Amino acid sequence: MIGRMLGAALVAVAGLGVAGAGVAGVAGAAEPRPDQVRFREVYKELVETNTSLSVGSCTEAAAKMGARLKAAGFADDQLTYFAVPEHPKDGGLVAVLPGSSKTARPMLLLGHLDVVEARRADWTRDPFVLIEENGYFYGRGTSDMKVIDATWVDMLARFKAAKYAPKRTIKLALTCGEETVSAFNGAEWLAKNRRALIDAEFALNEGGGGRADAAGKLQTQGVQVTEKVVQQFRMETTNPGGHSSVPIADNAIYQLAQALLKVRDHEFPLTLNDTTRAFFAKAGAGRSDPMGQAMTAIARDPGDKAAQARLNGDRTFHSMLRTTCVATLLDGGHAENALPQRAGANINCRMFPGSTMEATKAGLEAAIGDAGVTLTPLQPIRGKPAPAALDPKIMGPIEAVSAKHFPGVPVIPTMSTGASDAIYLTPAGIPTYGVPGFWSGPEGSGAHGLNEHMSTASVYAGRDYLTDLVKALADGG
Repeated sequence: MIGRMLGAALVAVAGLGVAGAGVAGVAGAAEPRPDQVRFREVYKELVETNTSLSVGSCTEAAAKMGARLKAAGFADDQLTYFAVPEHPKDGGLVAVLPGSSKTARPMLLLGHLDVVEARRADWTRDPFVLIEENGYFYGRGTSDMKVIDATWVDMLARFKAAKYAPKRTIKLALTCGEETVSAFNGAEWLAKNRRALIDAEFALNEGGGGRADAAGKLQTQGVQVTEKVVQQFRMETTNPGGHSSVPIADNAIYQLAQALLKVRDHEFPLTLNDTTRAFFAKAGAGRSDPMGQAMTAIARDPGDKAAQARLNGDRTFHSMLRTTCVATLLDGGHAENALPQRAGANINCRMFPGSTMEATKAGLEAAIGDAGVTLTPLQPIRGKPAPAALDPKIMGPIEAVSAKHFPGVPVIPTMSTGASDAIYLTPAGIPTYGVPGFWSGPEGSGAHGLNEHMSTASVYAGRDYLTDLVKALADGG
């Protein structure tokens, strides 16, 4: 889900007026270096290996990446393939590059191999062919998130071939199941069943990234430090029903409709944590308009009603400040000529980090105020993972390496209103950070949509940034 929701937040701060950062076009203007050509081969192989749930295979993609690592010098005992019998195509791979230090804890590189469905008839180009055209790579997964997967694999292969010995052990987990709740999720399975295999002091994941303006000039880089937690509820009303020729006000659909309006109008309390406070303070400081002033004001005083009102007018900022719940599916009735006996809706909640399913359910029930409306939490029911910390040991190298690669571009800590596999690692004691490096323009990258793409400049520059960042974090242990 790289950049899905983070990009929306960074759009709102893209007018920061930074001095440098004419990065777009630099890496893509010249002929690719030999190492970039080799990386492109990995990227191409991943994009062209269909890993959608319907007909694809993450197991096949993991095997191909494992073969590349083995060819670079990884031993068999440094490559662990995993799957479960009931989901043979949802397998993954864990690779381990041993470190030289006996005291520095490992670091983990995380990447999901699966992609969202893509129909050839809907796309301008074949979604499962990597096409380079007019300064962009096109294909399903080019941004979400096979560009990072390819970067991790290519990086470890180069490290191994060069006999680079980091201080920290570097681990790589390529997993499946991030894009749907109906498949086997490899990150969740590893956290529950092979925790020692992926043990790490911290993990680097998708979820961060930058934003360029319409001219291609990089404006911001974001590092995702935390994210909301998804919780679904089934809202339902029931009624004896009857013949539609003798209607009455006591109607399951009407009752549900009234409850849905109350959900629409309910506002959960405004909440800040260290990450969102830092986001609003830092992003607001780069703006001189009323919205920027409101951002810095809310960071100073969450009770500032005028600042709240202005920020609530921006749908992204509104969502970053609280738990939100919204109706996403609707059903009701059983016949055209009968009063409905049942009506229901799916309520999709994005809970602010630290919130619980129980508290969210109680807030909705109080807002609805009707005992005849039932709210049933749907699986999976997740706990309340604490956000990763703004740890200087992590944030410091992220900012320092960014200053080298993207001079003048601010690095802003963010909270995603979406979700990633960090929801499984952070509760397991592995704080997980969505890395900066790659970026998209105001139009986005098409992730989850049609004609997904990423600029060649972003791909090559982001890869170079992440290589230096991993080395800095690995050798700083």
